[in-house]
Amino acid sequence: MRRLGRAALAATLALAGFVAYQLLRPGSTPPPRSPAGIASLEPVAISGSRQWVLIRGDDASKPVLLFLHGGPGAPMMPVAHLFSPELERSFVMVHWDQRGSGKSYDGPPAPGSLTLDRCVADTIELTEWLRARLHADKVFLVGHSWGAALGVLAAQRRPDLFYAYVGLGQVVDNPREEEIGLRFVRERAREHGDEQALRELADLKPPYLENPKQMLVERKWLARYGGDFHTGVSLPLLSDFDARWVWAALRSPEYSWGDLIRFELGFSQVRWALFREFKQLSLLRSVPRLEVPVYLLVGRYDYTTPFELVQEYFDRLDAPLGKHLVWFENSAHSPVLEEPERFAQVLIEQVLPEARAAR
Repeated sequence: MRRLGRAALAATLALAGFVAYQLLRPGSTPPPRSPAGIASLEPVAISGSRQWVLIRGDDASKPVLLFLHGGPGAPMMPVAHLFSPELERSFVMVHWDQRGSGKSYDGPPAPGSLTLDRCVADTIELTEWLRARLHADKVFLVGHSWGAALGVLAAQRRPDLFYAYVGLGQVVDNPREEEIGLRFVRERAREHGDEQALRELADLKPPYLENPKQMLVERKWLARYGGDFHTGVSLPLLSDFDARWVWAALRSPEYSWGDLIRFELGFSQVRWALFREFKQLSLLRSVPRLEVPVYLLVGRYDYTTPFELVQEYFDRLDAPLGKHLVWFENSAHSPVLEEPERFAQVLIEQVLPEARAAR
């Protein structure tokens, strides 16, 4: 019995030490894979705010690709190791934890300090910094979901900074997106005879400006019925996140578990700080034209930013330097994570040569 007690105590202490290490260790990125490469995890001062960037590439002279994460407040950095390595062969990949998000979380945002315009200005300021830091003439800009709204607005404001804009999970018209998404989950609930879902969905009123927490109810069922990620399992208390990606984040070299706690704190605060302004955004009205090559990567099952609205925006968008619609037949809202090999192929074989040729 004493031996068992000592073994249990040793195991408990080892587990406690492991958890403490994971919580407190500083995040770091592995060294570059080649002598010509670059691998850096560093803070950048952007308009008085300390914000973190991850820069990785096998050749530091390759074109720069800036990835704008979604949310608002949901950085992609902790799962970048799932899809970035292949892209690092052809680009210098930059992942950025935006103001108040992830590793850049520094406490609750002051009232009025987080606005859509502020976030677009941050994007442009970071792009200018990257041009100087990496000796780049322009950068490729990729935006996912919320980041796709930032990307379109930044490309509209400063097209001279970008070789091309690539949008996935493309935000188009938030009020209509929420209406279509709610209609989808109600139809699926009726098809499945899901009385609980129908009860919870009955009184929702998109775009949820008067009761923002109603959106979380819709998102729970959207994930359940495959309109957020096509396959996978959402976590009970984190319905926006596929369980596979959460486990991947727990193994991130760049993120400690303490950073993941900061991720969740920032996500809950940044999302609501920007909610009202973001939910009234319509790019159909505000951005009818873009002066850069445009690539819209669309998940066939996406009902978070519904594919039918992305098709409508593509059809109506005036893009004199070229526009391209690329379908991902096995994805919903996140082709970058659901079909990472094809995502890399499109960027390397289509976006990179075509956009550079359009200069």
